Amino acid sequence: MKLFIDCRMLNSGGIGTYLESLLPYFTEAYDCTLLIYSNQKNSLPKLPANTHIIETEIQTFSLKEMFFFPKSLRNIINLCDFFYSPYCNIPNGIKIPVFTTIHDIVFLDVPGLSSSLGTIVRKFFYQRAINKSKAIFTVSQFSADRIKEKLRLRKKPLIVTYNSVPEHFTANNNKPATGEITKDNSIIYVGNIKKHKGLPYLLDAFEICKKNGLDCKLVIVGNADNFRSGDSEIAQRLSNSSEKDINFTGRISDSELQTYYQKARLLVQPSLYEGFGMPPMEALYLGTNVVMSDIPVFKEIYEGFPVTFFKTADSKDLAEKIQEAFNKPAPAASAIPQKYSFKNTANIIINTFRSIK
Repeated sequence: MKLFIDCRMLNSGGIGTYLESLLPYFTEAYDCTLLIYSNQKNSLPKLPANTHIIETEIQTFSLKEMFFFPKSLRNIINLCDFFYSPYCNIPNGIKIPVFTTIHDIVFLDVPGLSSSLGTIVRKFFYQRAINKSKAIFTVSQFSADRIKEKLRLRKKPLIVTYNSVPEHFTANNNKPATGEITKDNSIIYVGNIKKHKGLPYLLDAFEICKKNGLDCKLVIVGNADNFRSGDSEIAQRLSNSSEKDINFTGRISDSELQTYYQKARLLVQPSLYEGFGMPPMEALYLGTNVVMSDIPVFKEIYEGFPVTFFKTADSKDLAEKIQEAFNKPAPAASAIPQKYSFKNTANIIINTFRSIK
């Protein structure tokens, strides 16, 4: 059986990590053809020899993808048995069964993330993906419920397939040995400054903690310049912050991110909205305590984990929870439950391919 996978989003944050973690299972089960950008070729994970690579410069969600997708590429796709996209972009002219993953519909649920026109366009792409797919996957029951509420499923299967710790952390059993890494006084935040990430509440809480005498430093994983594509007020606030208190890592490798996780006393995830939320699971896997907002999806995913919940959008409560958790013993770097594994997710997707023709 032949599977065609749109891999153009491999380097695109959480979606890219999700796809990278699933690829080894897909390429083991199928004769796979991957569509990539030319500049991605040197960053591909190790693949079986029979994996076929096709390069293109056609951008996802572009007019060319929608209306002028080359016939030569369409012919290659249509010689396969299935087409899979890790997001909701689907090139025009595909005649074989299509499967997609819609991770969340944050742009429909959180006002102000885009213009009115931008929201309409995104809803169009979400709905188009549903209309063209034989089945749709998503990453939490919360996201499934929101998709059902905001979009028309047309009796299409909507299947929950949870995220997990990425393969680059679990490969070769990369968990830290007990006592191997010394914790410093850092609090780590992994994300961007878009409205739904809740970073202003963390900054307020961090200031309260400093005033209360907590010896801590905030590490924001990301490039300060790139963050300006988000909330401009928060970007300005961050640019005025003292470098000795707040550190931007810049672009870092997976191994560097792992070290930051392992050294931190806490990961704080102050999100107002998420489809899943991977950084807390990564931190827990690597032996770091987590303080997180009590939004519904986090209660769904992380209930029963050794995490500390705070009242969403309440900076004072967050400051209290940070101070309480700051000196807690690090949690054991233990296995994540089987339902949160990319092997399990890949098996669900592959079995869906086989059951729907």
